Amino acid sequence: MTRQPKDLNGTLMMSRRGILLGGATLFAGSIAASLCPTLALAAVDAGTQGQFMKLSNLLIQHQLNPAVGARIVDMASGEYKNLAQMLDAIIAIAEKKNAAQVEDFFADIPDGELKDFAHWVISAWYSGCSSEKRNAAVFTYEEALTFRTTSDVVTIPSYGLSGPNLWTRPNVPLSAPMPRF
Repeated sequence: MTRQPKDLNGTLMMSRRGILLGGATLFAGSIAASLCPTLALAAVDAGTQGQFMKLSNLLIQHQLNPAVGARIVDMASGEYKNLAQMLDAIIAIAEKKNAAQVEDFFADIPDGELKDFAHWVISAWYSGCSSEKRNAAVFTYEEALTFRTTSDVVTIPSYGLSGPNLWTRPNVPLSAPMPRF
């Protein structure tokens, strides 16, 4: 057991080494927390995340990343106070119609808050942002579905001369060997 140094009045003092180690510990802890965003997303329960991914898969016919979905549902829980009820209502409409894709049930979603929320979910997945405003929260850039719909015909934007991630042009021979006379 180590003894803490005390000053003349009997109050505890902290050494420079203790302050330095404490600061380093706080710094390392904050770095570790920022590298593990899934720990920070524990505010939304797993049931709501599961329902959100179920709704997202009904609204969007793509392979969706659950980590991006967790970020979107975390933002949605702050924006929409009755998120769980809205998720359940839209999923119930889809299940009532035995929907396999969005076209099977989207027209049956009542206008107002539910339809606006369904549009917001679709927009969030495609744009990767919470809105079009300057202060919008960004969920993802790389996993946004904006470019995925045309990925088979449009190349990825790149400064590469020969294609994505190619920075030099291949050397092409000038011509066939010299003709013989």
